[in-house]
Amino acid sequence: MTDANKVPRRTVLKGVGAAGLAGLAGCTGGGDDTLELLHGWTGGDGKEAADALFSTFEDEHSDVDYDPNPIGGGGNTTLDQTVSNRLQGGDPPSSFAGWPGANLEQYGDAVGDIESEVWDEAGLKDTHVEEAVELCQHNGGFSAVPLGSHRLNDLFYNVEVLESAGVDPESIDSADAFIDALDAVESETDATPFGFSLATWCILQTWAQTMLGEHGYEAYTNFIEGNGDESAVRDTFEKLEQLLGYINNDAASVEFTEVNQDIMGGDAAFVHQGNWAAGAYIADDRDLTYGEDWDAIRYPGTEDYYTLHIDSFIYPSDNPTPDDTATWLQFVGSETAQVAYNQYKGSIPTVTDASTDDFNPYLTETIEDFNNVSEKPPTLAHGLAVDTTTQDDLEEALNQNFADPYDVDGATSGFMDAV
Repeated sequence: MTDANKVPRRTVLKGVGAAGLAGLAGCTGGGDDTLELLHGWTGGDGKEAADALFSTFEDEHSDVDYDPNPIGGGGNTTLDQTVSNRLQGGDPPSSFAGWPGANLEQYGDAVGDIESEVWDEAGLKDTHVEEAVELCQHNGGFSAVPLGSHRLNDLFYNVEVLESAGVDPESIDSADAFIDALDAVESETDATPFGFSLATWCILQTWAQTMLGEHGYEAYTNFIEGNGDESAVRDTFEKLEQLLGYINNDAASVEFTEVNQDIMGGDAAFVHQGNWAAGAYIADDRDLTYGEDWDAIRYPGTEDYYTLHIDSFIYPSDNPTPDDTATWLQFVGSETAQVAYNQYKGSIPTVTDASTDDFNPYLTETIEDFNNVSEKPPTLAHGLAVDTTTQDDLEEALNQNFADPYDVDGATSGFMDAV
């Protein structure tokens, strides 16, 4: 929709008191600009989810002049750089999609506090899961609003390929059992056993799940807190090296989206990704059926965990549209917005007791799992578990030591130093 088709921008913030307006208005010298929303959902499931989110916002707030600005690039790399440049250059957007948790530390005072004007005014503390409430806090206040939650410890597979290989997915409960399954796929079918992209963040997230599956929640938590067991770290790299012996030949040159297409087309057996991979299956025009064409188990050994990842929108402190931004963030935290977005993205609402009527069976099961697992370890590869400096150091250790050839000792030393 073009600006000419929109009604004039509103002058009164609906649902926010005068005191809240004064607090937000103090952050900017104007406030007459268009509500600019940066995000990285430029294709596939992400685009469909973003379109649903923005169209629902437009339906509810037709008086807000807004500009959703998609920034493409794998793993949000280009989006993150754009946001960094804009914040450092004194030209912040109204809000941007990003990860909460430790990821917020990089912004310092460049992101502001919207506890009173958004969280308290909309009652979000009482309607969102505890983990999301905690992860959106920063500098003694709240700088983000959660949009949805991804589970990182899913292992997706093509049903027909596994049947052809004689593999029972429910028997895969350890790295060794996973290796046996990959070996069966390699010997009995023409499919790639383990679809993989050697993008650094993909290696990091798979290392983290292997660590969890082989050594448990306590060992993983100790590692991210800087008290890791070197022998557990080394063993995890040794297992991962074996697993990566079954990946596609072009793994160094493809993105995970291309690998995921191989799962949908029957050219690969397994792929490990967050449940945004399921969003691609849901959005695919081949009408793939959960349980018949594709399915998922938890990454081996993590059956009682939900590795937590959260999408959110973040509030820049020197905000060009403080009142409209507050309206947007209140909307992001609503059940209406979260149902509209997550049903297509392959993620689940962080709003408690959200209606599941519009969610497919896979996502409905994911919601049930979220409420029943014993632990929800934060994702290591997406900004929740460690700050950006530590994550950069971990990725550098992988780039130097574990992207073929695989130097287990070098990678282990690099990881121990990083945390």
